[in-house]
Amino acid sequence: MSTQTEERADQTAPAAEIGMRGWLALPVLLAGAFLPPLDFTIVNLALPAIRQDLGATSSDVQFVISAYAATYAVFLITGGRLGDLHGRKTTFLTGVAGFTFASALCGAAWSPAALIAGRILQGVMATVMAPQVLASIRVLFPGAAQGRALALYGATFGLANLCGQVLGGVLVSSHPFGFAWQAIFFVNIPIGLATLLGGMAFLRDSRSQHAQSLDIGGVVLLSLTLGLLIYPLIEGREMGWPWWVVAMLMASPAALAGFVLFERGLARRGGSPLVELSLFRDRRFATGIVMALAFYIQNAFFLTFSVFLQSGLGMTPMQAGVATLPYVGGSFVASLASSYLMQRLGSYALTLGFALQALGFLIIALAVASILPGCLDIGLIAAGMGFGIIMPSVIKAVIGSVDPRHAGLASGVVISALQIGSAIGIAIIGGVFYGALGGGQTSEAYPFAFSLALGCIVAVLVLGGALSVSVARDPARSANR
Repeated sequence: MSTQTEERADQTAPAAEIGMRGWLALPVLLAGAFLPPLDFTIVNLALPAIRQDLGATSSDVQFVISAYAATYAVFLITGGRLGDLHGRKTTFLTGVAGFTFASALCGAAWSPAALIAGRILQGVMATVMAPQVLASIRVLFPGAAQGRALALYGATFGLANLCGQVLGGVLVSSHPFGFAWQAIFFVNIPIGLATLLGGMAFLRDSRSQHAQSLDIGGVVLLSLTLGLLIYPLIEGREMGWPWWVVAMLMASPAALAGFVLFERGLARRGGSPLVELSLFRDRRFATGIVMALAFYIQNAFFLTFSVFLQSGLGMTPMQAGVATLPYVGGSFVASLASSYLMQRLGSYALTLGFALQALGFLIIALAVASILPGCLDIGLIAAGMGFGIIMPSVIKAVIGSVDPRHAGLASGVVISALQIGSAIGIAIIGGVFYGALGGGQTSEAYPFAFSLALGCIVAVLVLGGALSVSVARDPARSANR
């Protein structure tokens, strides 16, 4: 038996004996998946209170969000690799402890700078924690059980979005224990402590059997590459695209080329590169990453829908949050059904998801344009159902055939691809939306701008659907259904 085969046998042995302990470990892992997206959404409704209490400027408030988002996107691949090298249980628990501590720092922040520093630490710790969730699911759960676990993973994102939309407003408004905006960070502490205790009790460790030291040069070069790409995408539109931001964006391909050359050289010298570039020669993996990018471009919907509801229709933030519930509810329900769909349809479940989401956004656009009046909630439910099907299906398409030795790396890559897709969508489709809105921002302009943005999202989803068809027709994929 080859070394690689031995490693695969070692890694999948616990999966064959998963039993009750494995299913008890799953809620612990899902709690770790729940916290990062919760902190993406829950902060939005507290921004006015943060600005007033801390005397923050508009740029400070913007950076409270973007500092977390950028840090999270940049270091995910490194965080995934740490789990492969040093053990996924240990790395996960370290990330949970660090995220909990950072949340306490955010809640205790006395100035905008202190809050931003806490958010950056939150982002770093989230990158240590989050990839271990998918990597552990890949290693611990075999066959159909993996599909069920990924379905619950997808439902966790729907639940986090729901809690973020509703819980943020409730906590800021109700002032529990005398706290206002601070409560949105302090609520992470009991969740984090419970996750730590559950992790120590139920998680089983796994790692690459021949782990070497972390590729520091690769970490630096990859972080530079992603930083040059992500920061301009997140901040460029708000800053008016100054020349130095455009220069950063244009420099990112050169930085990527330098990273690839460095990794190839390290592999030739017998070292352990941060990223196994051979993964990208696997058509299944590479196509899955492109689908993940295309899929998460649709995150621009949340930005444009929120602006349309609040500025165009005059809704309050709480009303706007409630208006998204049909989408979130559809996503949650479809996530629970996605395991059955993946078993029945294989990779065609992805095609169904892309079709449903594209149809849903099209119905929303027609409802906003008064062509299909009264159908807004129908479109939201359909689009949400598409999200709930795609999320676990695209992750399974990416990590399903990856060697367990690289489960953390693959998980970091796919989550990073999702975050990059989100940033691209907000930068480009958000730009289309605000460009169509124009300087006047009249009530008539908002429906047109929102419908145009939805049209762009539908076009990208159609591309993702076409890729999913090619995936489903691939015999190698069919064999892994």
